[in-house]
Amino acid sequence: MYNVRKVTEDLFWVGANDHRLHLFENIHPIPRGVSYNAYVLTDEQTVLFDTVDWSACRQLLENLDHVLAGRPLDYLVIHHMEPDHGASIQEILLRYPQVKVISSAKAFTMMKQFGFSTGDHECVEVKEGSTLSFGKHSLTFLSAPMVHWPEVLVSLDTTNGALFSADAFGSFGALDGALFADEVNFDRDWIDDARRYYTNIVGKYGPQVQALLKKASGLLDQIKFICPLHGPVWRENLSYFVEKHDLWSRYEPEDRGVLIAYASMYGNTEEAAQGLATRLYERGVKNVVVHDVSNSHVSYLIADAFRLSHIVLASVTYNLGIYPVMHNFISDMKALNLQNRTVGLIENGTWAIKSGELMQKELEGMKNMTVLPDKLTLTSSLPAERACDLDAFADALAASVKG
Repeated sequence: MYNVRKVTEDLFWVGANDHRLHLFENIHPIPRGVSYNAYVLTDEQTVLFDTVDWSACRQLLENLDHVLAGRPLDYLVIHHMEPDHGASIQEILLRYPQVKVISSAKAFTMMKQFGFSTGDHECVEVKEGSTLSFGKHSLTFLSAPMVHWPEVLVSLDTTNGALFSADAFGSFGALDGALFADEVNFDRDWIDDARRYYTNIVGKYGPQVQALLKKASGLLDQIKFICPLHGPVWRENLSYFVEKHDLWSRYEPEDRGVLIAYASMYGNTEEAAQGLATRLYERGVKNVVVHDVSNSHVSYLIADAFRLSHIVLASVTYNLGIYPVMHNFISDMKALNLQNRTVGLIENGTWAIKSGELMQKELEGMKNMTVLPDKLTLTSSLPAERACDLDAFADALAASVKG
């Protein structure tokens, strides 16, 4: 059974939703599922923009057959070769033997690497500034290397203003009937998934996203729709989502507030973290998020680290080092290029307390990370007579948050 949505009079969403996949890229939890977006243009010539994950191929084929209504498929445009978008390429080539394939030189190389054979199909290589016409619609291509793979293209339909943005401006979450961002309460129900998607999938490549945003800024008067490969299509208030990506890609926090991430073995470090959260609220800091790094998936930690201005890392010492899951979190922050944050440190141990010193060394290898001068040291636990130390730590942190 086909399941399509009309974007414009002659542009259709022909993708699919996936609620069976539990881990995106086999690492990031997606409790709300994910969409694989593909689009078809029915101009004088027909054009399919990207394909879908192999698990959703049958739905794509049924949708495509319905929209084409007996017409041939003239062109297949591949913006991005990652298998959640490119896995069904070979099936399209087999079913439409006359289809011409449009993509970048690197993408054609990757097709061979994935074992796809273009065979006798005409291959049209495009690059920055290339233009193609399919009748009344003309497409201009822009290169977007490392957003977030090196072969990525985006394209703008200069007739209807549709920007096909590949993985840029995407989000976790299945569409479930809604297609447009203005059909849902995006700020309530979608922004957290969009942030977690960006920060964990694309976050490392902020400079490359900034370069793409600069290219797009010269076309803003022409862009009427943003059509990503995951998540809702944007047709209203585009600046809201563009501004979010501008902040994220410059590694600037969205909100003044504190992420408290704690690693606790027997509850003592957790007790100090919870006590700190209470004291911050008492001091007027209202935006506080507390995560147990052993129970919160690191993708959620990364998303909150990108969102908030201040981070507290509270870790027990383990084998004379940082508690492993805390070390993993810090390693992910480094790998994703997080910067421009203020960090407070809480360390704990029964003997040879090392976690604070080691966490500080890790942070020194990151860009523009300010570590508050006085860390809080626990010796096994924090007794009531040392509550004043936690108060002093909270005072310094609250003062920094308030500026």
